[in-house]
Amino acid sequence: MRRKLVVGNWKMNGSLAALTEVSAIAEAARRTPGVDAAICTPATLIAPAVARSGGLPIGAQDVHHRESGAHTGDISASMLKEVGARLVIVGHSERRADHREEDSIVRAKAEAALAQGLQTIVCIGESAEEREAGRAASICTAQLAGSLPDDWRDAELVVAYEPIWAIGTGKVATCEDIGEIHAEIRRHLVGAYGERGGRIRILYGGSVKPDNAAAIFDTPDVDGALVGGCSLTADQFVPIIEAAGRG
Repeated sequence: MRRKLVVGNWKMNGSLAALTEVSAIAEAARRTPGVDAAICTPATLIAPAVARSGGLPIGAQDVHHRESGAHTGDISASMLKEVGARLVIVGHSERRADHREEDSIVRAKAEAALAQGLQTIVCIGESAEEREAGRAASICTAQLAGSLPDDWRDAELVVAYEPIWAIGTGKVATCEDIGEIHAEIRRHLVGAYGERGGRIRILYGGSVKPDNAAAIFDTPDVDGALVGGCSLTADQFVPIIEAAGRG
């Protein structure tokens, strides 16, 4: 049985004052022991969030694939780990589009993060045009093939399916559509990693909210959620965690 995992992605939002929300989310997570929860803040907030988190895992939204060097503005996996980060998101569609990150870069980042023991969430997802052309499954499996490491050891690999057209738009894929893609992802993971692929958690992301979370979590092969805007406040995020606990 795979435990549900609910991760908040604050994106380029938040402030020191907003960290009161982290404390409230952490308290709620402790009341839902059957669910793993975490928050990925902007890099400037990781260390202070860790100090306020009460044990709630705090993570980063990106990482560089090199350990050190002339990479102005970038942060390595060991630097993230040093300030208390326990997980990292790589390959989010906003990184792929805005920063032109190809699968090979996402894969290198995942390998670097896993090597440092960080739980690593690899994101994939299709555009509206690709879905309308009937290519959603093939796009997602191609991204998996190019983005996932061949092997990893002492850290957890997670996959997040985030259809680009549903991120921040208010649009949500139907549970049937979600289940179809998650099943394709699971088949790919088992094919690539054998029994180990059956244990990898697959999250759904794309306008997950308190009023749709329960139905999403009841969908086969949905092991949790990667949540954007609704993770910024405890009032919105806690009901999603609680819904995962009932799933």
